[in-house]
Amino acid sequence: MERTPVNTRKNRTTIRTLALLGTALLLSGCSTTGADGVGAGEDTEPGDGSAEATAPGPGQPEDVVTGLEVPWGIGFLPDGSALVAQRDSAAVVRVAPDGTADEAGTVEGVEHGGEGGLLGLAVDPDFPEEPYAYVYFTSDSDNRVSRISYDADANTLGEAEVILDGIPAADNHNGGRIAFGPDGYLYVATGDAQDTGNSQDTDSLGGKILRITTTGEPAPGNPFDNPVHSYGHRNVQGLAWDDEENLYATEFGQDALDEVNLIEPGNNYGWPEAEGPGGGDEYTDPLLTWEPAEASPSGAAIVGDSLYVASLRGARLWEVPLTGDGTVGEPEAHFVDELGRLRTVVPTPDGDALWLSTSNHDSWGSPAEGDDRIVNVPLE
Repeated sequence: MERTPVNTRKNRTTIRTLALLGTALLLSGCSTTGADGVGAGEDTEPGDGSAEATAPGPGQPEDVVTGLEVPWGIGFLPDGSALVAQRDSAAVVRVAPDGTADEAGTVEGVEHGGEGGLLGLAVDPDFPEEPYAYVYFTSDSDNRVSRISYDADANTLGEAEVILDGIPAADNHNGGRIAFGPDGYLYVATGDAQDTGNSQDTDSLGGKILRITTTGEPAPGNPFDNPVHSYGHRNVQGLAWDDEENLYATEFGQDALDEVNLIEPGNNYGWPEAEGPGGGDEYTDPLLTWEPAEASPSGAAIVGDSLYVASLRGARLWEVPLTGDGTVGEPEAHFVDELGRLRTVVPTPDGDALWLSTSNHDSWGSPAEGDDRIVNVPLE
């Protein structure tokens, strides 16, 4: 079923970059090869905890469920339970608010390797009238998006249909986040798949944010008459909208700067010509940057006037104030080195808490007893 888009707002022009914890950049000549370390992208060892939280923030995390392995996508159902995608096994589990976890099935065609596997998951916003879950996964040839029927009464995944394929894949930089926007269309975050030429090519699906219908067609109004919504990205893994329907995306940098971007249709975010701000008038500067040791940002969520960003290498949850005029305030770091690598953050349906997942069973983590886990973080 396709949905009617809402009117979009004019592009914002007020953008500023916020410097954090000094202005020195990590330009130490680290190799651009390897499994998503500094210079390769997402996943490196946890940070040293130098950026401590300085103000009260979210409440104390409490385990919802333990014993998962690399939980990636989380999609809530109307009853408050959630479907959770596990990257390496391709298994989807349904997790109830009381922590009960039951497997719903395994997604066919998933090939795990490096950072690839079963990644993003989104539940149709019209569920159960539209009884589908959508997943982003790595196959043996590309990254794909599938629509899968889901029987909530039986907790069973049913027939799967690939609705979008041909997204470049590699061991690293696969993107993977998918989310429904307020316009009812499905947004798909992709990586450059270790080929920087993909990002500036608007005919390629790599290094982009895509916008598609629920049947995989380009959404009406897309700027290039194809699925591409924005381009010039390196490796986007977080998508979140505020109450004014502004889209924010988190993006892994290379050696110097990770980014939070305010996304406008058709805009070029600079990679590989620019990492961080200052690439030139043809590129859109980020709202906010971090050194990779402080962040390596993955999932993103907005509750009220705060953007929450789950950080892998940084091993912390960033809280970024949204000022409402296209800029951001001073970020605060929470749970620094307390939970390990953090992959996904989503608001609970009532908006009173966050579910935050760890990613300590991936190749760069150090699992604690019970990892990986999803924790409930009350918002105080």
